[in-house]
Amino acid sequence: MTRRLPYSLLLPALLTVLGVLVPLSYLVLRALGAEPGELREIVFRSRNLMLAGNTLLLGASVLVTTTLVALPLAFLAARTDLRPRGLLTLLGVLPLAIPGYVGAYAFIAAGGAGGAIDTLTGLRLPGPSGFWGALLVLTLFTFPYLFLNLHAALRTQDPALEDAARLLGRTRWQTFWQVTVPHLRPAWLSGGLLIGLHTLGDFSVVSLMRYPTFSAAIYQQYTAAYDRVYSAWLALLLLLLTGAALWLEARFMRGVFLSRVSPATARKPSTVRLGRLRPLAWGFVAALAFVSLVLPLGTVLYWLGLENNPFAWSSLLDALKSALGAAALAALTTTALALPLALIGSRFSGRWPRIIERAAYLGYATPPLAFALALIFFVLRAVPPLYQTLPLLIIAYTLHFVAEAIGPIRSGLVRATPRLEEAARVLGVTRAGALRRVTLPLLGPGLLVSAAFVFLSVLKELPLTLLLAPIGFETPARNVWSYTEEAQYASAAPYALALAAVGAVLTLLILRRERE
Repeated sequence: MTRRLPYSLLLPALLTVLGVLVPLSYLVLRALGAEPGELREIVFRSRNLMLAGNTLLLGASVLVTTTLVALPLAFLAARTDLRPRGLLTLLGVLPLAIPGYVGAYAFIAAGGAGGAIDTLTGLRLPGPSGFWGALLVLTLFTFPYLFLNLHAALRTQDPALEDAARLLGRTRWQTFWQVTVPHLRPAWLSGGLLIGLHTLGDFSVVSLMRYPTFSAAIYQQYTAAYDRVYSAWLALLLLLLTGAALWLEARFMRGVFLSRVSPATARKPSTVRLGRLRPLAWGFVAALAFVSLVLPLGTVLYWLGLENNPFAWSSLLDALKSALGAAALAALTTTALALPLALIGSRFSGRWPRIIERAAYLGYATPPLAFALALIFFVLRAVPPLYQTLPLLIIAYTLHFVAEAIGPIRSGLVRATPRLEEAARVLGVTRAGALRRVTLPLLGPGLLVSAAFVFLSVLKELPLTLLLAPIGFETPARNVWSYTEEAQYASAAPYALALAAVGAVLTLLILRRERE
């Protein structure tokens, strides 16, 4: 491992870190810029305590409910004789293709008087709203983050400890809770952190469900009340919560060591036969498929059949062109910046490489609304002409999602051993030439997966687009949001279906590439 960082890697990495830290620093300065009396009144508002309580309650509840959904499904797909396993895996992954606000739109448009269920069956079910509505939607469309981690852990877990527990007299149920579940802690913490950060920073679902949290309050204060100081403080309070989530995850992971001591190859876990529990398992799978895929997509198709406005379809094409173009550009810039950061994190040791790589994750850990607000404050002060332009939007996408692109590239670097680069250097190839001719070809699959991840994330992104997009820049995400807010469900349907379809295709491609 080389300790000296080359400038070709250091400069783009530092630009990324500065791009994340400078706006956030200016957000702090803006929040502290009020008079002392105003600051006391803002910080100690009783509303802040209510928003914090609501945000934490929702975040903790979503972690519990997603675990109750993802853990049984992951166990059924990885360890039991329930077939086909591919179908179970798809059920655990495909809801990720449906953005939360599309899911919220579908459930709102399905329930209540005049909803899809009322019209088709005459059964008038209450429309979801408030805490329970937000909990339902966020659970159904974020549990795949946890499923993917738990499924991988269950498939690769060494069954030796489980066998030892059974030999010592533990029942199968006791073995599961005392041996299997504790060894899933790293996977649960990894997926749970993503779900926790997503829930704490979610703005669209809680707004549509009329459940007040920090993110919803930030948007209202900035766009409706124009109170920039209070919105800056709300953003900082939300950042404290996300920082606490990151600290807790690091604290719980400290001292975790689950690798094998024996050099022998681990056996594959044995298959659990469900027997009489098979109908119950299929009932769980069918119910989950219905509420997470059939009901949302069926509702979208129902309202799509009521949309007879030709202008909506032409507008959809224009919105798709804008969104796909921005997503493609952001995928390129983000992957290009993630490459030097991944190289620094995997090829160099020491404190500074570690700090540089971790600082890049701050943009992803920052809730999108807080990050957008920080960029707005900084740009209006430093470069006002950049405000509400496409370059600023691409910069925001890049800085926010660069951490998402690092992971697949780092996985590819595991295969691209440094010895190949050293061999090229011995043969007279320069460092840049070795990177271009040896490492990059081996990183091709990882780069493609990173770009696909970012492309899908940008396509679904709503808060950054709402606050930073140029005037007249329409995307399917913005139109689903605006039409749903006005209860124009038929008008929102084409955009919702387009997002779900593109998301499903990209999700399947990413899943296939990951398997390869």
